[in-house]
Amino acid sequence: MSTNLAQQLREGTTKAHSMAENVSFVKSFLGGVVDKKTYRRLVANLFFIYSALEEEIEKNYHNCVIKAIHFPQLKRKVSLQKDLEYYYGLNWKEQIYPSLATQTYIKRIRNIGEYQPELLVAHAYTRYMGDLSGGQILKRIAQTAMNLSSSNGTAFYNFQDIEDDKKFKTIYREALDSAPIDQLQVKAIIAEANLAFNLNMKVFQELNSNFIKIMGMLLLSAVTSLRRKFM
Repeated sequence: MSTNLAQQLREGTTKAHSMAENVSFVKSFLGGVVDKKTYRRLVANLFFIYSALEEEIEKNYHNCVIKAIHFPQLKRKVSLQKDLEYYYGLNWKEQIYPSLATQTYIKRIRNIGEYQPELLVAHAYTRYMGDLSGGQILKRIAQTAMNLSSSNGTAFYNFQDIEDDKKFKTIYREALDSAPIDQLQVKAIIAEANLAFNLNMKVFQELNSNFIKIMGMLLLSAVTSLRRKFM
């Protein structure tokens, strides 16, 4: 019997989704204001988040709930590695670290992977469906704002193993609806999805703080340069 989990997740996270989209960093990104240094920090944080999520999903593959929504073609870790190499160079591993908000995010993923693996569904839904739905738009914004050529620096948004996004999302929603869970688990997964949006929002807020600092430094530099010019 279908739990209608896909629709319940969409309706149950509407407010949290809206709040995440209204974080200044996200609004700036959607408006085409993207700083390369801040963006590469985002890519680094996403690498740690997806590494944890995908490791826990694989670890719990034989869990009947996880098995129902296990789609290897969604994996993002390898594509993020390509982007990190582009932004940081071949020694990218030595240069990146998870931010404080990202560490909190990872800790939550590891915890539920150990004790409540069915809740990983909430994190998979929140991240993967968001990436797949708005990925191409964000890719174009990033390419234009940072003057990127081809797919350099935006491999994260390329789902090469998915030929038809719309068809795949239908398959994914059907998989969610057919997952062997009861109504108590449905409520727990929706609550976890709201937490996932909040955790993502914290990561974005950190990035916004860094972005403001960078823009402030650039502004100060520009003002100093102008003062010297007219002194």
